[in-house]
Amino acid sequence: MWITISILVVSAIFFMSGKVRSDLVAVCSLLMLLIFHILTPEEGLSGFSNSVVIMMIGLFVVGGAIFQTGLAKMISSRLLKLSGRSELRLFLLVMLATAFIGAFVSNTGTVALMLPIVVSMAASTGTNSRRLLMPLAFASSMGGMMTLIGTPPNLIIQDALTGAGYEPLSFFSFLPVGLICLGVGIAVLLPATKWFLSDKKSGGSENASGNKSLKELAHEYELTDNLFRLRVGETSAALGRTIAGLDLRRAYGVDILEIRREKNSQARLLHSVTQLSAPDTVLEEGDMLYVIGDSDRVGRLSSELALDMPDSAGAKAEGQDGLAFYDIGIAEIVLMPSSRMINRTVKEVDFRRTFHVNVLAIRRKKEYIRRHLGSEKMHSGDVLLVQGRWEDIGRLSGGEDNWVVLGQPLAEAAKVTLDYKAPVAAAVMMLMVGMMVFDFIPVAPVTAVMIAAVLMVLTGCLRSVEAAYKTINWETIVLFGAMLPMSLALEKTGVSQHLADALAGSIGGYGPTALLAGVYFTTSLMTMFISNTVTAVLMAPIALQSAIQAGVSPVPFLFAVTVAASMCFASPFSTPPNALVMPAGQYSFADYVKVGLPLQVIMGLVMIVALPLLFPF
Repeated sequence: MWITISILVVSAIFFMSGKVRSDLVAVCSLLMLLIFHILTPEEGLSGFSNSVVIMMIGLFVVGGAIFQTGLAKMISSRLLKLSGRSELRLFLLVMLATAFIGAFVSNTGTVALMLPIVVSMAASTGTNSRRLLMPLAFASSMGGMMTLIGTPPNLIIQDALTGAGYEPLSFFSFLPVGLICLGVGIAVLLPATKWFLSDKKSGGSENASGNKSLKELAHEYELTDNLFRLRVGETSAALGRTIAGLDLRRAYGVDILEIRREKNSQARLLHSVTQLSAPDTVLEEGDMLYVIGDSDRVGRLSSELALDMPDSAGAKAEGQDGLAFYDIGIAEIVLMPSSRMINRTVKEVDFRRTFHVNVLAIRRKKEYIRRHLGSEKMHSGDVLLVQGRWEDIGRLSGGEDNWVVLGQPLAEAAKVTLDYKAPVAAAVMMLMVGMMVFDFIPVAPVTAVMIAAVLMVLTGCLRSVEAAYKTINWETIVLFGAMLPMSLALEKTGVSQHLADALAGSIGGYGPTALLAGVYFTTSLMTMFISNTVTAVLMAPIALQSAIQAGVSPVPFLFAVTVAASMCFASPFSTPPNALVMPAGQYSFADYVKVGLPLQVIMGLVMIVALPLLFPF
């Protein structure tokens, strides 16, 4: 028993210091439990197969898809209309909206839904997201106190009451308690986050590393200044011909940047957008050609090939009709002095055939060359703006002998929102929420999350399986998976039971209020080190028997157990929501102590007074 306590104390000290990565501390504590044979290997590794850990992995993928499709930005813009530019209104909106959702959806699911939205809202208003993400996690737990299904400890005390022959609690018996929790949370967190969570930024700017964004590149090379859209109609002479066959650069002096092919359906969920640029692409009716060139040349092209010209897309470059980078992107490459392409023309190198990319422009010192590129000889130090499919641009990094790819084009590609997939992401998200909320759907929450994560990949809301893996924060997963077996070790060695019996038994003679305080703070202390569900399972029968022996109603005591188990804010691994926001907010263990511990203590003091008033002894 003492070995387990020592491992726990040492781990807590390292967590508090913040000098060693949290996931490394968690793994080392798990190894010590295995080395001293406190846990078997199967027990020690059980945390990584725990449904909560699997759910967290799936929720990272779902959250990544919500970001990738721009759905988070769309929802946040709607919510921002309610909050305006006021940071106070934004804080209150996040707390209230999260608590409302958390009353009906698991707190883990609530945070997964709201986290990308809140980050997007913070970025839009210039607010430090560190001040919003920890309140987001805490508000989800407070919302869970409002209904019977809001959090597992609520169901545990319901089972304990009915098992002892008492009347069951109703669905909204918890609502007054939840509202008090939310009120206390807002009152404490509003100043606490301003004092303790404004010391560093939660993330850098998009181009903190000096990389140019895709919009900046397009603007620098004036791609949108002479950008036109041409639509292939049923009578067009271009119908059924290939890009190579049209040879627009030679015949008209016009370059095709992309062909955008949209498949519309009465069901918006089936709407799809494909970008094409391969020379052998056969044009179909309805294809939209995005071309650059002089307006008179484009006009002659439109007239001779009977292509419709809806408008000049250049004026709409920032909107839906301008350049998009879903499948096709742009990047800069700089020619090395040793390059075999020096003093050769662009046409001689034949970038399109050799590397499957087009050269759109050349930057030579301060000069930008955009016309007659085919006959332009390349010089050492020239910067070429190339365009092609993202996978082909990615392969350019292998040509270091000839050039160096500037910036991180694939990282920029990952930032491009697949906005036409937003309705699909919304439908998948609502399906996940529905499966979690409605009991008549026989699907466990972890299964619902896994289904949603897979659907996000299969429906194209994420670019690929690799992109899905990149959305997962493995540090958080390892931290949580390695710390979960600690609760098993505390149970197995009798530490949990010994602590509960000693604290609750020693103050039973001082009256029901003192006993209530003992039950509450014993539960609160245990939840800092083991999961709230396990704590509720351990403490519910102790609270029940203590109340019966004292000759008072067990209802306030059992409520003390569920509130204390759910309102644990001083540790990042006591509840999944606390762990979920840790990487996004760049929080340390000490941040949770500075903000969460005072809230946890104040919440306990308020509940000791409020619970007997709501549920008399």
